[in-house]
Amino acid sequence: MALFSAPPSPLGDLLQTITFAAEKHIHQRRKNALKTPYINHPLGVAHILWFEAGVEDIATLQGAILHDTVEDTDTTFEELERHFGAEVTRIVKECTDDKHLPKMERKRLQIENAPHKSDKAKLVKMADKIYNLRDLQKEAPEGWTRERVEEYFVWAKKVTDGCKGVNGRLEAILAGIYAKGP
Repeated sequence: MALFSAPPSPLGDLLQTITFAAEKHIHQRRKNALKTPYINHPLGVAHILWFEAGVEDIATLQGAILHDTVEDTDTTFEELERHFGAEVTRIVKECTDDKHLPKMERKRLQIENAPHKSDKAKLVKMADKIYNLRDLQKEAPEGWTRERVEEYFVWAKKVTDGCKGVNGRLEAILAGIYAKGP
């Protein structure tokens, strides 16, 4: 994918990020019945940050849009740093699971590491969980049992509890989601 040269601007940076993520996630789909394009997820996470949490920091929004690229595509951290710089890459690194580890270990580490993340990574983590939890409230992914959905809610709360203290709006949204349940 060719990135175009244009005068530096926050809006241009954000548009480059969206284009990059869309190209990287082009063949991926969500696991819902409609098989919606995967790119809806990272864009939705950024949307939550901007419109519901009042987050205007471009690096945080870029981190939200790119948060799954290394974990779920052929993207490397070096590639991200080359295109988007060190700060955005650090946010993505903090939000990326090591896919070489077993799933349960990755989930355990998300809980354990959440309190130690940067504020920007915590914002992305909370918005990511909000998006996923809302999706689960609408429809379980294909093959998921009610029990698995409930387990996700319990696990997500443990992760997001470790992110408290950076954005009261996100915390209030999460509290409402957890109170309502799956």
